[in-house]
Parts: sequence; structure tokens; C-alpha cells
Amino acid sequence: MADQNAPARTPHRPRSEASRRAILNASLDLCADQGYGPVTVEAIAARAGVSKKTIYRWWPSKGAVVLEALDDAANPAADFPDSGDLRTDLITQMDGLVRGLLSDRRFGQAFVGLIADTQHDPQLARDTVDDLFRPRIEDAHRRLAKARDAGQIRRDADPALVIELLYAPLYYRLLLHQGELQSADELRVLVDHVLRSVAPEPDAVPAAPDR
Repeated sequence: MADQNAPARTPHRPRSEASRRAILNASLDLCADQGYGPVTVEAIAARAGVSKKTIYRWWPSKGAVVLEALDDAANPAADFPDSGDLRTDLITQMDGLVRGLLSDRRFGQAFVGLIADTQHDPQLARDTVDDLFRPRIEDAHRRLAKARDAGQIRRDADPALVIELLYAPLYYRLLLHQGELQSADELRVLVDHVLRSVAPEPDAVPAAPDR
């Protein structure tokens, strides 16, 4: 939640990109070192070599800093490719998400803590959906809709539900401490299970003519 003791913000003042980058990196490094909970704005400022006022000038809370750091880190690691082969694209994108982000201690520790923080900070929850999740869900939705139009999945397949079926196991394992996917083969099995559920039906065989 926004720090009630934070100084008044001046959001229109230009940000130094070097300071911004130092602050975002410091927030992820601290989360990796000690977990999200103990991290404070003061600690981020000290690690980044900036003043606490500088952080509060640009962000309302620790959560907002970490959210921007995660959003930055997710680009381009979570970008959605379009090779024309849906299965290949899903495996490529999901492998990048798992190997490049969720299994990385800097990202994973910060992400788990941020999600916990959103449970009691409605504004942070909205910002997390709007900034971190929705753009990437929309990318996946467009890719699945294109595959549906190309006949790679059933015409009645619901892209939103397919996305949930694909990605829910990744976050279930991370957030409930069930262990990450152990191999690329395991990821391929997940993708294949979901794609089988929406595979296009084979063309009906014409009835044999009466003799």
C-alpha cells in the first residue's frame, strides 16, 4: 500500500534513467537477497545510491517500484513469437517465461512477494493486472485467435480459457511452492495436453453412396 508517511510526489518531474535503472535493479537484488517482505524503500534507496525522496517522487510504494522492475524484466523475455506454428510458439514463449523469469531468483522472489502484497493493496492489484498481466494476456489471446482462424485449434475454442489452462500450472507451482517444471519435456507435455483439448476435429468422412 502507499506509504502514508511518504513525501508528496511530483510526478511531472523528469526521471533520470540512470537513477531509475539503479532503483529497479536494487529492488530486485534486495528481493533475491532477503525476500520481498523485509525490503523497504529506505533499503532500496541505499542500495541504489539515491535518496528516499527520489523514490517517493516517482513511485507511491515499494510495491510500485517492484512492479515496474518486474514489468521491465519481463520484456522481452515474455514476448510472444509468431512463427506460424502455434505449438512451437507456445513452447518457446513459456520456456522463456519459466527459464528466463520465474525460475530466476531475482524475478521469482519479487514476483511472489508482489502477488502477496496485492491481496491487501487494491491499487497495487489493479496496477499489477494492468501493467504486468493484461498486455501479455492480450498478446497470447491474439496469437491463439490467429491460430483459431488458421484452423490450428477448434473454431469454438475460447482463447481466454486456453490461456488459463496453459499458464495456471506455472503460477500454481511457483506461488504454492510446488516446484518449477523440471525439464523442457515437461513443458512440452503440458502444451500438448492443452492443445489436444482444442484440436480441430478431423473432417467428416463422406457417407458411402447407396448401391
